[in-house]
Amino acid sequence: MRLNPLRSTGRSALAILAVTVAMLGGTGPVAGAAPEQSGETLADTLVRKVSLDRVNRHLIAFQRFADRAGGTRAAYTGGYRDSLDYVADKLREAGFVVETPEFTFDRRVTDAASVVAGGTSIEPFPIIHTISTPAGGVTGRLVHVPVDANPGCDAADYAGLDLTGGIALIKRGGCTFTQKQALAADAGALAAVIYNQLEGPPRGILAGGPTASRIPTGLVTMADGAALVALAGTTTTVDIRTHIVPTVSHNLIAQTRTGRADNVVLAGAQLDSEDDVPGINDNATGAAALLEVALKLGGSPRTSNAVRFAFWGAEWTQSGSRAYLDSLDFEAKLDISMYLHFDMLGSLNAGHFVYDGDDSDRVAPGPRPYGCAQIEKTFLDFYSARGIPTEGTNYDANTDHPGFVAVGIPTGGIYGGSFTYKSATQAAKWGGQAGAAFDPNHQTSKDNLGNVNPAFLDRNADAIAYAIGNYATSTEDVNGVPPRAQRAAAQRMAKSATQEIAPAM
Repeated sequence: MRLNPLRSTGRSALAILAVTVAMLGGTGPVAGAAPEQSGETLADTLVRKVSLDRVNRHLIAFQRFADRAGGTRAAYTGGYRDSLDYVADKLREAGFVVETPEFTFDRRVTDAASVVAGGTSIEPFPIIHTISTPAGGVTGRLVHVPVDANPGCDAADYAGLDLTGGIALIKRGGCTFTQKQALAADAGALAAVIYNQLEGPPRGILAGGPTASRIPTGLVTMADGAALVALAGTTTTVDIRTHIVPTVSHNLIAQTRTGRADNVVLAGAQLDSEDDVPGINDNATGAAALLEVALKLGGSPRTSNAVRFAFWGAEWTQSGSRAYLDSLDFEAKLDISMYLHFDMLGSLNAGHFVYDGDDSDRVAPGPRPYGCAQIEKTFLDFYSARGIPTEGTNYDANTDHPGFVAVGIPTGGIYGGSFTYKSATQAAKWGGQAGAAFDPNHQTSKDNLGNVNPAFLDRNADAIAYAIGNYATSTEDVNGVPPRAQRAAAQRMAKSATQEIAPAM
């Protein structure tokens, strides 16, 4: 593995670069991407140059890395190391300053995962951050919590149920997993089994981390849930045991050598996959599109602002991006003008989702840093100009960008959809199959090169090129920092005015 990790002592290459560029007044070599046709902006140039063929070539590489690592590119595997080396080599050759800072994350290893009711045995997914059962599991009567619009989300849902010493069986949806298992615990349950309300892999995380876990909790598929519902009242044993292995991995951070280093446009994507899957849509598509935009931009573009590209490891628990943010002091965070995130851009049954920066879609209430609405508008304008309808989506807690929102960095991005189902209205808008998941292969072994939607990936790669080219030129709508040419003109005017009023000697 050809890595260049950040050491805990000394200054990083990016920190030295920032000082150097600042001393040069935010300038530097002016090679690299620039408008090549009369009247063409940098954003237009990048959109024209970024091709689906080149993005797909990167996907082929990532698929091969997964294949030779046993079908995975998880952050602790050879498939991830090969992916990281591939991206690093490409970016170094293009003239970027590249670092691969090390971080440690808690890798969860499953020791036992079973739900046995009568003669039926089902393998659950131990929800991330769940506490474990004792060896051999816990045993009690299986109690199905009644299903309503928000099943298992209110204390009243458990009223009249004899859950003391029992196993709670709860349908997914309506509220967080954390809330469901906490209410089941309050009702006396020894463990909880939550079943999907839709088809797709059972995956999830307890918001609030390990301290939020009250009882051992596992997730099962919709079909397995139906089987367990039919066995309600049966004596059931739940055995869920995991342990944590501190594991070393790396992010990849690459920055242009030109542009203002105190007004950096940061763009990122997940590079790793989940355990035991190739992760080509989730999220090699985001990484491949971002890489190709970087290569077409070049390491020394003629831009007002530096552009920093981040390829994150251990994305499911945000360990890579969180470690990166934790490594930055306040001033270094202040240097970041915005964060743009790109996830699952080629879902087989995709939609065009834009992160809801102004909360106009009411998909996730809560404050956004100033600038999020402006970033959303940039993407909306791109799609609208091409007649492509969009929808707002929330700032999903299970990916990297919420950490940037939490520290006040304006954040936005695009997303193609995962395990949730496409509605009839959405199918009429975007095509595809209503009543099916946006990505029917999400977090399965079928998330491979043969299950990527090229039309959506092509459009989304262009959207990335447009946004990065736009903000490399000017971030004024997001943070009020004018572009280089405008600053230079203002400086010339100020100098001229000073000369005119200078007293005669």
